[in-house]
Amino acid sequence: MGRKPAFFIYLFIECVFGIATAYAQNFWTWAVFRFGVGFTVPAILGTPYVLGIELVGPHWRSLCTILANIAYSLGLISVALVVYAFRDWRQMALATTIPFCFFFLYWWSIPESPRWLLATGKFYAAEEIIKKMALKNGKALPPDYMNTLRVKFTAAQKVTQDVSANQTKDYGILDLFKTPNLRKKTLIITFIWFTNTSVYVGLSYFAAVLGGDEYINFFLAGAVELPTYIVLYPVISRYGRRTNLCVSMLIGGFACLATALPIKGEAFTLAFYCVGKMGISSSYVVLPLFASELYPTVVRGLGMSLSGVAGMLGPIFIPLVNHLGAEHIFLPLILMGFLLVAGGLASLLLPETLNHHLPQSLEDGEHFGKTSAKPGQRSVNE
Repeated sequence: MGRKPAFFIYLFIECVFGIATAYAQNFWTWAVFRFGVGFTVPAILGTPYVLGIELVGPHWRSLCTILANIAYSLGLISVALVVYAFRDWRQMALATTIPFCFFFLYWWSIPESPRWLLATGKFYAAEEIIKKMALKNGKALPPDYMNTLRVKFTAAQKVTQDVSANQTKDYGILDLFKTPNLRKKTLIITFIWFTNTSVYVGLSYFAAVLGGDEYINFFLAGAVELPTYIVLYPVISRYGRRTNLCVSMLIGGFACLATALPIKGEAFTLAFYCVGKMGISSSYVVLPLFASELYPTVVRGLGMSLSGVAGMLGPIFIPLVNHLGAEHIFLPLILMGFLLVAGGLASLLLPETLNHHLPQSLEDGEHFGKTSAKPGQRSVNE
């Protein structure tokens, strides 16, 4: 259906179930409503991100990623303030849902992804948006620009029908697993997403176990992420996605494992907890950018959603893992440390995407990464 309608459909579902949560009369209706809210989380987080990545060129994708994650961290910090202000869970449900209703005003200002429109053969709709983008940026399109794009995307997707007929192929989850190289990348990305989400959520929730004021701890757990973004932007632009993802996860993993060292004291545990939180925060920034550059356009939304949903399975068990910390405070950190190290090593099996154009078709996605290409080399159909 495209990025724009998908986002607003899930936004509507989230608003309905989120507001309904505040009026639940028993636990089971509350659980059903919260399930409806959680069902929308991967799409509400992922769809605007994919749209933003597809609206800019390769040079600006890193900046878009950093800005999106700064906004996310500020939101995480604000959660501590909202929960502190609204102690009643019904009021808290309304306070964290009603602001979402204002996002519907974006319907008139957010464009559909021109890259998605081109990849699905909707050239005339893409042309209107590209012309608006050129006008906004003070650029003039060459006279044959759209014809060149039409020929390129038609050849890349092997569209044999007349373009004016606007016949497109429907893609599904199984397309991510039909070819060996794309299947391998999908499984690795999904595993890394699972480890990242599990540890990120686990460390965020673990802040309350560290002792002291739980609201301040949660606030600091979000605030400690912000300095990492200042360093991360120039680093991922210079050294690539794969290296930074691997190093971030290994730093976070070894920091968590270090809490098992025979050194006593809450300050020691807190220090390594903060290092681990900074490491997972860095990898959590790089991963969506890396994944969006690996999945081809025709299944990018599906791939990001699949990996995002699989990642959400981890937080189901995280409260049980953190409960182990009631007796041994470092035990959850050790488990999360092993997950991060495993995910970091798995990332080395993926190809680098720095300065590569996004793969468009399934064939593009299958070929990308099969050969040892240097950063900066274009995809097969560029």
